[in-house]
Amino acid sequence: MTDRSGSSPAVNADRLFLGSCIALIATSVAFATVGAVMLALKRDFVLTNEQVGWIGGAALWGFAVSQLVFAPLADSLGMRSLLRFAFVGHLIGALMMITAGGFAMLFSGALVIAMGNGLVEAACNPLVAALYPDNKTVKLNQFHVWFPGGVVIGGLASYGLDLAGVGAWQIKIGLILIPTLVYGWMILREPFPPTEGVEAGVSMGEMFKAAFATPLMWVMLIAMAMTASVELGPNRWVPAVLESGGMAGILVLVWINGLMAVMRYRAGDFVHRFSPTGLLLAASVVSGVGLLALSYTNGVGATFAAATVFAVGVCYFWPTMLGVVSERIPRSGALGLGLMGTVGMATVGLITSPQMGRIADRYAHAEIPVAEAVTLFQQAERTLAERTDADAVAAADAVAVVARGYQQGAGLPEPATANALRALIASDADPGLVGQAQAILGPADNYGGKISFRYVVPLCGVLLLIFAGLYARDRAAGGYRVQRIGEAA
Repeated sequence: MTDRSGSSPAVNADRLFLGSCIALIATSVAFATVGAVMLALKRDFVLTNEQVGWIGGAALWGFAVSQLVFAPLADSLGMRSLLRFAFVGHLIGALMMITAGGFAMLFSGALVIAMGNGLVEAACNPLVAALYPDNKTVKLNQFHVWFPGGVVIGGLASYGLDLAGVGAWQIKIGLILIPTLVYGWMILREPFPPTEGVEAGVSMGEMFKAAFATPLMWVMLIAMAMTASVELGPNRWVPAVLESGGMAGILVLVWINGLMAVMRYRAGDFVHRFSPTGLLLAASVVSGVGLLALSYTNGVGATFAAATVFAVGVCYFWPTMLGVVSERIPRSGALGLGLMGTVGMATVGLITSPQMGRIADRYAHAEIPVAEAVTLFQQAERTLAERTDADAVAAADAVAVVARGYQQGAGLPEPATANALRALIASDADPGLVGQAQAILGPADNYGGKISFRYVVPLCGVLLLIFAGLYARDRAAGGYRVQRIGEAA
């Protein structure tokens, strides 16, 4: 293999694969830590669920932006250049969030981190396909072990910081920098192979034609929007939703992703037994059952049981979808893989995550007990009147907005009521008042979040129909067949 300089240095496939896995750990640590701090951001900056959903969503759709822009350029710029851009994005984005003073900077930092994440996938998915051309679906699954694996690492590190009493959200975001520095040291100076498209002489025009003129590609893009929503939408909200109900939500997220990592590592057994399309068909059923159960359960044991079913269902979605595109539409190359990631992350970031936040806000508001909240706000007005610190003044203003709306006969205003409770909690005005505010807001947020899970479940039914059709077509043709890049479609 030759690199873009025209020389022929030896390509160290093992080091490149390991470095790619660590780069993917950086993206998943970012996913885990942003998810782990969502409740803290909501309280420290007095944000609505929808605003937090936009921050969480930016950490996803920014991925889509960089995939859309840079994945088609993997052939021309080279995969190493894309990883260098990713390295810079991870560094700058993490520092932006750590030093943020409000929603705008938090949102921007999450967006820059996500663009770094997208660059990792834009480079590493075609890199893995180029390193292992005869075993792409299995190796892509094993590469993607380290997305849930990194979530486990980041989630446990965040939980450990909490136990050690150093659980400031800025420190948790700083965890992103550790794998970033490691993958930068490991592979950014290594020689890289050309992409499969470059190796086979596929032109940019041929790649675009294969990506956009193939009916199967459009089916897979539509399915990717839904599989990504089922997997990443609820996963983004699990810590905040369960923590508001008094459970260690980050540990449930760690459990889900630990199971996903183990299952993906064993992907070869399942891919060869069921075929990729058969595996996706089974996953659509199991994930729907698990997510529906997760939206109803309350106890620790029942929650972990539902989370187990959900994890088993969603674990193969993302890498197997990529594998099918790479194996069945190989001439789409890096562009095809990039489009899949773009559609998946853009859908979750721009639609699924904010909409889940909006649904959670609506249902949480309906669960707030009016009489208890009004009594609490009346007590808070008297207590906060004597305080002059910024947090107390902000809380007093938020409480006053609710009081004016209620006195005018409009009932408790939405989302001002939940914001006032969050501001009161953040102010630490009085331990008793803070405890009462938490007792009112926590169950409401927990309920609203679980209802938002339930709204995602119907997507699994649509996926069942799509994958059943693809599986039936494969059976009629004699089974799933991998298409080589030089073969006619």
